[in-house]
Amino acid sequence: MRNPLSKTIVEIQPSGIRKFFDIANEMEDIVSLGVGEPDFDTPWFVREEGIYSLEQGKTFYTSNAGLLELRKEIASYLYRRQKLTYDPKKEIVITVGGSEAIDIALRAMIDPGDEVIIPEPCFVSYAPCAKLAGATVVPLQLKEENAFKLKKEELLDCITDKTKILMISYPNNPTGAIMTREDLEPIAEVARERDLIVISDEIYSELSYRGDHVSIASLEGMQERTIIINGFSKAYAMTGWRLGYLVGPAFIVEQMLKIHQFAIMAAPTTSQYAAVLAMRDGDEEVAKMRESYNQRRRFLLREFERLQIPCFEPEGAFYIFPCIKKFGMTSEEFATKLLYQEKVAVVPGSAFGDSGEGFLRVSYAYSIEELKVALGRIEKFLETL
Repeated sequence: MRNPLSKTIVEIQPSGIRKFFDIANEMEDIVSLGVGEPDFDTPWFVREEGIYSLEQGKTFYTSNAGLLELRKEIASYLYRRQKLTYDPKKEIVITVGGSEAIDIALRAMIDPGDEVIIPEPCFVSYAPCAKLAGATVVPLQLKEENAFKLKKEELLDCITDKTKILMISYPNNPTGAIMTREDLEPIAEVARERDLIVISDEIYSELSYRGDHVSIASLEGMQERTIIINGFSKAYAMTGWRLGYLVGPAFIVEQMLKIHQFAIMAAPTTSQYAAVLAMRDGDEEVAKMRESYNQRRRFLLREFERLQIPCFEPEGAFYIFPCIKKFGMTSEEFATKLLYQEKVAVVPGSAFGDSGEGFLRVSYAYSIEELKVALGRIEKFLETL
């Protein structure tokens, strides 16, 4: 029998996040701080709208691009938050989570050999999706001394005549770093001068603790060369509803929609009806969750300082990225020993790219009580080192 497998997929490693999550799921008395999933229930009024849509028999396919009502709400949201104007009929597509949006955005724009610059540490799916689209991945290692922000000089060093796309994600997973308008201006300047397309993953845009999030698309000359990726999982605690969206120039989105048509057809109908209400009336619930995350963020910062573990201060998302280099172990060795000795699951920084080595990603999408238990176990573990 001939080898039925694609060389490309065989060479791609499984997710480093899922590896630890799967092990933790099989252990008793585990405290897992590894998964980026809100511990809040989806707000009741959102769930109720989903239930009501089922009771009304709204179980049909929507249009391929998604419910027009939902696309209009997204357009309204982007104008309200970023003063960006998009045509809901031509420039917005509802996807199965932000992950599908990332995938089809890359596949619609990449030809074999095109280079995609991916600043790391970053979400684990970027490089694999780019490779599956036929791109050459160019990792750009961000530095803790720069607060894990992307710098103009670093970007220029990575650009060649084959560079087509820059992928950015702020607030960042796993570091919690953000980019202000002043930080983004030099990056936008490079994108305009070197004719780059920017894919901006803004899934954590509602979880910023240092003022409002700024989208690079809102900067001069950037809307026409930016694809915004976002969704409902993080801000609205709707991970299992599997709903995201992408927005961008109509002539690009039209091609992304074709991939979506043939691969997915349409995002889940029940989820879309629920999301309309989430986006329309959910600001107060989002604010409550954001404040709770901020409380947990401050608690973890104090605790890691007490434990004398250096820790960059996250300003967005719900992750903290402590440095464990002084212990003389790789991040995977540290995370593995912690998992088996004290039953605390965290994710090694190396899962997010080579520049994540020497760090751990600790999620604070958990209650203060759970975090206290985990910190007690981590302190006990450190005493053995």
